[in-house]
Amino acid sequence: MTDSPLLTDLYQFTMAYGYWHLNKHEDRAAFHLLFRKNPFGGRYALCCGLDSVIQFINQWRFREEDLAYLSCLKNSVKKPLFESAFIDYLRHLTFSCDIDAIPEGSVVFPHEPLLRIEGPLLQCQLLESPLLNLINFQTLIATKTQRVCLAAGTDPVIEFGLRRAQGPNGALSASRAAYIGGCVATSNALAGHLYDIPVSGTQAHSWVSSFDNEKEAFFAYASVMPNDCVLLVDTYDTIQGVKNAILTSEKLRELGGELKAIRLDSGEMASLSRKARQLLDEAGLQNTKILASNSLDEYVIKNLKQQDAAISAWGVGTHLTTAYDHPALDGVYKLSAMQNKQGEWEYKLKVSEEMVKTSNPGRHQIRRFFSGEKYVLDVLYDLSLGISDVPEAILIESNQQRKCDDMDAFVDLMTPVYRQGELVAASRTIHEIRDAAILAAKEFHQQQNDVAYPVGLEKHLWEKKQELIKKIKLNQK
Repeated sequence: MTDSPLLTDLYQFTMAYGYWHLNKHEDRAAFHLLFRKNPFGGRYALCCGLDSVIQFINQWRFREEDLAYLSCLKNSVKKPLFESAFIDYLRHLTFSCDIDAIPEGSVVFPHEPLLRIEGPLLQCQLLESPLLNLINFQTLIATKTQRVCLAAGTDPVIEFGLRRAQGPNGALSASRAAYIGGCVATSNALAGHLYDIPVSGTQAHSWVSSFDNEKEAFFAYASVMPNDCVLLVDTYDTIQGVKNAILTSEKLRELGGELKAIRLDSGEMASLSRKARQLLDEAGLQNTKILASNSLDEYVIKNLKQQDAAISAWGVGTHLTTAYDHPALDGVYKLSAMQNKQGEWEYKLKVSEEMVKTSNPGRHQIRRFFSGEKYVLDVLYDLSLGISDVPEAILIESNQQRKCDDMDAFVDLMTPVYRQGELVAASRTIHEIRDAAILAAKEFHQQQNDVAYPVGLEKHLWEKKQELIKKIKLNQK
């Protein structure tokens, strides 16, 4: 039951219970969800997962079976962990927070919030773990996919990762994020059904080996799939497999079909693909594609292209759906402000000896500045400071000052998603999100050099942060 509010860590419940017990549970709080470091050693991430957040929150309510489970939990002295009045409070709890977010498919950078959640402290706290789970993984996979697609150039990339993904829910999330990141299709039929993603598939070695010989296997497959015939040619001998596929193409013509593609899944793919292309072309099969699979990622694809591999489509599985070389986005969820009894927002932050782990106080919006159409600078500014313009910023990772009032244009990135628990964001199809993601990544790559993209704090917010750090350190002595 992944739509249950039990999909969170136990300490979220113990903190929620503490807030309720101390009558702090309705205090209004502001949290931000962000990441601190670009994944894969890259220069950006592709924001993904917001629609899954919406689907989760729309179902967020405690059912009787959830409450029964919480009621049976015991503390170390074998007494109920939560008193019955708290359980009854949860029984009647409904979501009432505000959420603002950067739209899915946007190019984003470290330190800037992907989501801002404001509302009763208890509700914001219970949502921490599931929101991180939903945003972190899909943002990671969408980013990985975009890197793979960038390496593939104009060649189509198909997501083949179901069998190696981290469980069925991981596989579904990965399929969704991979499509948004640029894959043209998935092999995962359930993901196709649930998310309206195009599905694509070939055949396995087991099909070929279930027949007496490869030629018989190919002819049989062609007879049942004359219009979608893709033949896996490396079960026994790859070049002979290509020759048998060419013979099969003649049978396909008799059936009114054509050989759509062959698939290479092992061996020295650069030389094999070139030889296969030569044989196909000599047989008049210039339109038959060569699809490669087998432990591909952006590095392997780039290397194969440098070797002039004659591959025209890519099936990427394990290294994509598991984010093999960077298995987790370091997303965090930090309390940044709380409203006092006078209705004023008081700043909160976590202080660390590591500068990158010291959080940013306040209630943030992100302003992206442009020079012409080129991204120049992203600046976090605080909604409570009442600043209508952002004249100057301090870069978060270098403390360098940057002027902002000489930029050509800007846009504020975060948009309303929920207000007082009601969904206010307009819905977008997964295809619209995908189109936006592909365009955003393309524009960023066309505009940028290899220098890290700058993200800063508006000067007044930066000064508030330094003031608060000093105050906190003094209070701890």
